[in-house]
Amino acid sequence: MTPLVVAELSANHANSLETAQKSLIVLKNIGVGAAKLQTYTPDCLTLPINKPPFIIEGTLWDQQSLYALYQEAAMPLEWHKPLFELAKSLDLCLFSSVFSLKGLELLESLDCPLYKIASFEITDLELLCHTASTKKPLIISTGIATHENILDALEVCHKVGNTNITLLKCTSAYPAPLQDAHLLAMPKFKELYGTDYGLSDHTLGHLSAIVATTLGASVIEKHFTLDKSLKTPDSAFSLDTKEFSALVQAVSDTKEALGSPTPPVKEPQGAQFARSLFVVKPLKKGETITKRHIKALRPNAGLAPKFLPQILGKKAHQDLEVGHPLSWQDLLDP
Repeated sequence: MTPLVVAELSANHANSLETAQKSLIVLKNIGVGAAKLQTYTPDCLTLPINKPPFIIEGTLWDQQSLYALYQEAAMPLEWHKPLFELAKSLDLCLFSSVFSLKGLELLESLDCPLYKIASFEITDLELLCHTASTKKPLIISTGIATHENILDALEVCHKVGNTNITLLKCTSAYPAPLQDAHLLAMPKFKELYGTDYGLSDHTLGHLSAIVATTLGASVIEKHFTLDKSLKTPDSAFSLDTKEFSALVQAVSDTKEALGSPTPPVKEPQGAQFARSLFVVKPLKKGETITKRHIKALRPNAGLAPKFLPQILGKKAHQDLEVGHPLSWQDLLDP
């Protein structure tokens, strides 16, 4: 199955409902599997305090306060309804990352089909419990999560009867260096936790998405922006329309090239150019066949070369001319 490619709109709405709506239309046109929002207000994430430890250090948003960043990046809650209605009219799967019980209530009222839990929220077991209790599929990012965090999260979900969970490998750096992606960890999720797995990709380009496809990812999430000229908190590590279209195609092409480990039983492509046994010296009816008369040559129109030892010494059933592809019917019964 080809991975579900999810376009993360995040802060790339650029504080414009029209931009957000146009983004969904474009994503439908380029063939993404789903689009994703983030449902929060700054107050559900942090406090409006402009001093440490509420100041960001050493990242793309260095020296900004958490509150100011989330205020700029948040998608207004009142936009959710028109965006979900538009997605439904487009037959585009739209879902969201949930960050609060208030947000969950809103998303439930809009019939959100599945939920994402960001890695920074994986330790909020109350939020996880309520979200899992909807019995809808969950995608949980593991960026900052420890093994214990993941076990705790899964236990909470399983206790309320929700086992439809996909864990995403994620490097919580923006952008993330390729050497920090560690994509080989993805298949271990299946082994360790019994879940499907995928990739929340913050690296530049789409190489990681291609590698994730080869490793069996069922979901690949990547940040999307309509245009790099939109200067938003997330634009520096997001793919624009042309780049995201190339990503979708690359994932599809990669999955097609991988094929199946047990392909359908049929003649392999190009098998007609293999060697087979041909008459290279004329034979009369009843004449004994020797190596002077038969040779393995292209194309594949006669008996396979492996049958040559069984044919030598037998007699021709009829006259055979040069270039005749040898068959069992050309031999006299002993």
